[in-house]
Amino acid sequence: MSGPRLLVIMGSGETAPTMVTPHREIVARFGARPPHAVLLDTPYGFQENADEISQRTVDYFAQRVQLAIEVAGFPGPLAADPRERSTQPSAAALARLRTADFVFSGPGSPTYALSTWRGSTVGEALADKLARGGVVVFSSAAAVTVGRFSLPVYEIYKVGHPIHWLDGLDLLTPLGFGAHCVVIPHFDNAEGGTHDTRFCYMGERRLHALEEMLPEDAWVLGVDEHTALVVDLDAGEAAVSGRGAVTVRRRSVSERIDAGSRIAVTALIAASRGAKAAAGAAPSSAAHATPAPEATAGVGTARSPLIGEVTRLEQSFTDALAARRAPEAAEAILALDRTILEWSGDTLQTDEPDRARAVLHSLVHRLGESAAVGLRDPKELLAPLVERLIALRAELRAERAWQLADRLRDRVVAAGIELHDTPQGTTWTLRE
Repeated sequence: MSGPRLLVIMGSGETAPTMVTPHREIVARFGARPPHAVLLDTPYGFQENADEISQRTVDYFAQRVQLAIEVAGFPGPLAADPRERSTQPSAAALARLRTADFVFSGPGSPTYALSTWRGSTVGEALADKLARGGVVVFSSAAAVTVGRFSLPVYEIYKVGHPIHWLDGLDLLTPLGFGAHCVVIPHFDNAEGGTHDTRFCYMGERRLHALEEMLPEDAWVLGVDEHTALVVDLDAGEAAVSGRGAVTVRRRSVSERIDAGSRIAVTALIAASRGAKAAAGAAPSSAAHATPAPEATAGVGTARSPLIGEVTRLEQSFTDALAARRAPEAAEAILALDRTILEWSGDTLQTDEPDRARAVLHSLVHRLGESAAVGLRDPKELLAPLVERLIALRAELRAERAWQLADRLRDRVVAAGIELHDTPQGTTWTLRE
């Protein structure tokens, strides 16, 4: 097997428009020969719509990344189709995994993935790939599994289990990341709004308590949403791309490495022991220390890229409507429709697409209401008539027909048109 030797950890957005460029850059490292790519489907294999998620992922890579990717076919013991249920990958699935140049895995349940992979040959195959050559791209739920310990996200956040850690795949220790590295994606999550859902929905209070349960030398590698940490194992260099940052955190003390940074892997690991990551960073980097999370202002305020774009287009529509520019308002609606279509392939299951469609429907309704009363400036429509009435009133006044001139003025005012006599002539405005 030849080609790059990369470990890529994505915080989220693995099949969103925001991550097309990072995916393409990773694939470009293979040169003219496209890699043999495999989708490891285990994390979501228990879901009834597992086949749909797989197909959307295959379509995303084919259409957006120009990469053909095949499904490994190891959904695990709770696969929706009883014929596919197994605690061990089939010979075909294992062959796909072992011969792949590029292995991708993303959304689902970290706990289910670990319970399926642990005791199987999957972890061994992935470790061998990282040691001998190949690319492993793990995002979201799958990313949680790569460290020495893994976070049971749903069990704590949704089910209410006491905080605890699971044993992870520990793919990082053989790569020199130390014995107790923990990967936490969705590091800057802000879905909670009024409550803290940073750090993969744990929030600062629970993450601090979880850290106290780890060995003294343990550290957290946090990856923001729609962000990728690309570790080139041969070059010994890590790069951060996307819209957020990577955070090295140990016992509530953090150092943030922004997108656009390139840093030696040794410097990244040294940061987990208190050294400044920026000292080992390339000149173009933006690595810098940040205050401990508990010293910063409460709940995260980051907005997802989809909702951010929805908000921007809604404001563009509102501005166009206020300015009575119907074509621009219509274009904002069309742009929002295109945005929703672009995000339709995202496999992360949230209510954001529904919220976006609700905004789209409201904009169409608002445009219809405006069309019913007309979008042209009423003053523009009334100007020919009003200017003639003003001219007629001036003629009556010139002929000293004061009563007729006043009656004409009163009728015009009663119609909602204010007349203003000035030394330069009569002007008019429409009352609100």
